[in-house]
Amino acid sequence: MNLIESGAELRLEIIEHKRKGLTVGFVPTMGYLHEGHLSLIERARAENDIVVVSIFVNPLQFGPSEDYDSYPRDLSHDTLLAGEAGADYIFAPSVREMYPAAPSVTVTVRERTDVLCGKSRPGHFDGVATVLTKLFNIVLPDKAYFGQKDAQQVAVVEGLIRDFNIPVSLVPVETVREEDGLAKSSRNVFLTPEERQEATALYVSLQAAREAIGNGEKNPATIIELMKTIIESRSSGKIDYIEIYSYPELQRVETIEGRFIIALAVRFSGARLIDNMILNA
Repeated sequence: MNLIESGAELRLEIIEHKRKGLTVGFVPTMGYLHEGHLSLIERARAENDIVVVSIFVNPLQFGPSEDYDSYPRDLSHDTLLAGEAGADYIFAPSVREMYPAAPSVTVTVRERTDVLCGKSRPGHFDGVATVLTKLFNIVLPDKAYFGQKDAQQVAVVEGLIRDFNIPVSLVPVETVREEDGLAKSSRNVFLTPEERQEATALYVSLQAAREAIGNGEKNPATIIELMKTIIESRSSGKIDYIEIYSYPELQRVETIEGRFIIALAVRFSGARLIDNMILNA
């Protein structure tokens, strides 16, 4: 496995592979890898000749109240894990490498951002879309892999690829869960032992919503109230939101039909957890 910090160097390597007819799978990350990331790398390994994993904490997607400097970083450990999962290249550029000067052009995301987590993080997805545009042009992937746990990001990336005619196939990968259903996340370590047990209520509420919809319930408000009752009765977490939208458009629905997402965010004392289900009525 090769660790590369230069975008120009990596691009030359990829071009040479493509001349040989090899396919390239790409997993963009901000590092501090966990099992969810590794599942993306393993999926990319199974479907491509070459696998590239980027590790870059992107300053453009951090808001004024979010601490970019305190974001966890462990490149040596990430490199070991990514290599074991099947990565051929780790692209770990510096901020200076990615942004040698203040960007004169950035991407603005106009839809799919004013709901869910994007509602409280204005400009976040502009930063995501800008860095991904740069990364896609450096890595030249055939397929790009994203975790469905961050379903809003997947929806934004789908729009970016479509609107800019980027020649890459988006591959969403299902959320990796603990045995008790809790979505795997680097934030889970910040839960107290009691909160860790309580956090299973998030997945329980999603399962209850799926069952109710399967039994014919079409009213989003009824489903949301059901989930709210389960989470509040089983945990000390404070609900940020429970919302139901069409997917991937992320438009509000008056009745549950077609393809839709049920998404939630809950704050515990030391961590804010998100989860979702994407279903077809």
